[in-house]
Amino acid sequence: MARPGSRTGSGRGMRVGDQIQRVLSEIMRRELRDPRVGMVTLTAVEMSPDCQHATVYFTCLDPAHVPEAAAGLKRAAGFLRSQLGRSIQLYVTPQLRFVYDESIERGARLSQLIDSVQPKR
Repeated sequence: MARPGSRTGSGRGMRVGDQIQRVLSEIMRRELRDPRVGMVTLTAVEMSPDCQHATVYFTCLDPAHVPEAAAGLKRAAGFLRSQLGRSIQLYVTPQLRFVYDESIERGARLSQLIDSVQPKR
C-alpha cells in the first residue's frame, strides 16, 4: 500500500484526487452536520486507475476520536459522494472509502524519539 500523498499513479489521477480532496473538505465544512466529523482533516486522496474508487485519508486532532470519526465518515459517504457529483464534473463519481492517516502520528513519535536520543548541549 502506498503512503498517503505519495504521488504514485497517473497525473490525471493525482489531479482528480487533489480536486476531490478540496471539494470534500469544503462540503464537510459547510454541509456535514455530524458532530463526530467536526475535527477531521482530509490529508490525501488516492484514486484507483479507473477513477471509480477514491481512498480518502483523514486525521484527527485527538487520536482517541478516530473510531468515532471513522464511523461518522462511513455513514456520511453516500451523502458526500452525491454532493461531490454535483460539485465536479466526472464521468463517474467515485465510491469513497475513508482511511485513518497514521503518517502524522508516526512522524510525531519519530520526532520524539530523535529528540530523546540527541545529546543536550
